[in-house]
Amino acid sequence: MKLNENRTLYIYVLIYFGFLYIPVMFLPIFSFNQGIHMAFPLQGFSTEHYEDMWNSPKLFDALWNSIYVGVVSSLMATMLAFFAAKAFTKYKFRGQALSYGAILTPFLIPEIILAIALLVIWVSVGLPLGLTPIIIGHVLFCTPFCMIILIARMEGFDNNLEEASRDLGEGVFMTFWRVSFPILLPGLIAAFLLGFIISFDEFLLAMFLQGSDQTLPIYMWGQLRFARRLPHVLALGAVIIVATSLVVMLAYWLRNVGQPQEKQDLTFKI
Repeated sequence: MKLNENRTLYIYVLIYFGFLYIPVMFLPIFSFNQGIHMAFPLQGFSTEHYEDMWNSPKLFDALWNSIYVGVVSSLMATMLAFFAAKAFTKYKFRGQALSYGAILTPFLIPEIILAIALLVIWVSVGLPLGLTPIIIGHVLFCTPFCMIILIARMEGFDNNLEEASRDLGEGVFMTFWRVSFPILLPGLIAAFLLGFIISFDEFLLAMFLQGSDQTLPIYMWGQLRFARRLPHVLALGAVIIVATSLVVMLAYWLRNVGQPQEKQDLTFKI
């Protein structure tokens, strides 16, 4: 009976991942197509779309904006998530469940509602649109993801290590720097990388708050208005898929560095 259940689960997982990722795999295939249409048979093999992508100054401007926004917002989100995760895993306080739910609220609120709310507030204050409000929006959006990763990393943390360090004469800061930080560092890097990928790929907040500063998803959206630019977007999309997949796998690996094998298996099952 258990064997049949496992086989059914594997079949379900294969069908799910096939439905999710097989269409995505067509992007790299058509990015090498000599024609401009996404249709079989291919009209020939060509790398001219990648050369066109490499020679586009506007693309690199948008790429730099996305990297800048992603790095700044993920750093801020990771820092905020660290303090929140530390509080939730180490202390018990009144209103803890309410606070936890409040931080996870961006999971429940439609992203377009969050974007409109930030737009109305930002414009009513009289501040110009641009990368700054995008960063603020991405911090709000990325913090819950980072916090969940850090909570998983901090659960089971042996507080006796910190107490032993304090008993040996270390202060609060040096105890954190020499004891806690090295243990939590893989989780912090994993949270930062996941936050960066979420920010880098985010579209709706950037579309509402961009002003005259384009991020890479906005640039790609603008290129889709022209049929002849579709291969250019496909080539760029193929590069982004490969790069983000590598970063996500790195983040998952870092998240489990130093964790007991039993906890890694439990995390995978969950």
